Amino acid sequence: MAPLSPDVAAARRLVIKIGSALLVDRVTGLRGDWLRGLAEDVAAARARGTDVILVSSGSIALGRRVLGLPEGALPLEQSQAAAAVGQIRLARAYEEVLVPHGLKAAQVLVTLEDTEDRRRYLNSRATLATLLSLGVIPIVNENDTVATDEIRFGDNDRLAAQIAVTVGADQLILLSDVDGFYTANPKEDPSARRFDVVDHITPAIEAMAGDPISGLSKGGMKTKLMAAKTAVAGGCAMAIMEGSTYRPLMALAAGANRTWFVAAGDPQAARKRWIAAMKPRGTVMVDPGAVTALQAGKSLLPAGVRAVSGQFGRGEPVRIEGPDGAELGKGLIRYTAEEARAIAGHRSGDIAGILGYPGRAALIHRDDMAL
Repeated sequence: MAPLSPDVAAARRLVIKIGSALLVDRVTGLRGDWLRGLAEDVAAARARGTDVILVSSGSIALGRRVLGLPEGALPLEQSQAAAAVGQIRLARAYEEVLVPHGLKAAQVLVTLEDTEDRRRYLNSRATLATLLSLGVIPIVNENDTVATDEIRFGDNDRLAAQIAVTVGADQLILLSDVDGFYTANPKEDPSARRFDVVDHITPAIEAMAGDPISGLSKGGMKTKLMAAKTAVAGGCAMAIMEGSTYRPLMALAAGANRTWFVAAGDPQAARKRWIAAMKPRGTVMVDPGAVTALQAGKSLLPAGVRAVSGQFGRGEPVRIEGPDGAELGKGLIRYTAEEARAIAGHRSGDIAGILGYPGRAALIHRDDMAL
């Protein structure tokens, strides 16, 4: 039996990637009408209770028009300058289309290092989670102003997949200039066939990927497959669709051409498996009250910790032990070993007085824990 396609209207947390070719016209610049249609889709999703994050390309494409830079590949310094000029216009454009729907926008710029460093990864995750809890629409883009070729994602398809996994999204939509994944490049091979659903990315599937079609987009089908592998491994289904139509998410829900890459499980279970497989760098021993709280799905607070051993940094995995020494699980701790020892047994309200600066209330958040 063929796997069923996910229902975008049922998404709990949705990440939408917007390509430069959709957002910016070579001649006229920003496609304002299209962007207003996307804002209507976002507002409709928020009205259903869906968290929405937009991963948007377009800053360099916008900035190069303002600066009068030529078409084609730009030297790194000019790309960074164009991004600096274009990013402010991109953020303003999103703010202007979301405000009429009563929605607030936030700009979040990241680099590859932010996902590879555990401390920065946890900080990014916490910031995005807080924005979503406040009903804000984060607009995420690679920080092209400072990123170099060695430390960049290189395309926002992979960035979108990483963000989707970071925030525990259950669906990722790549709005592109192609209407799905084909057996070959449909611009070159008229017999190419589009897949409706891909339930497993095999070597044969990977061999079908071609090169970029658009002159503005960086990412080709190979990078989209890389994004799909990242997303589905994190429990997030991913769709590729042609996004130039007005209100593309409404079109997707109505059955527009697309390819869904189906995830084997859900984001929370995938994250728990990832944490459980880590090698702990230290141990925190908790009291009976904390054991009860953890088993009820609560976060671990400093007050419930009896002892801390080992050497670890913020964001690194630690073993969680009960008062009898039995392992309860593992978690990503939000403090260094020295900080954790200093605040162990104390109330969260005392953290600032002990450390000299305000910290997070939880030593290990429940979302960063596998019991």
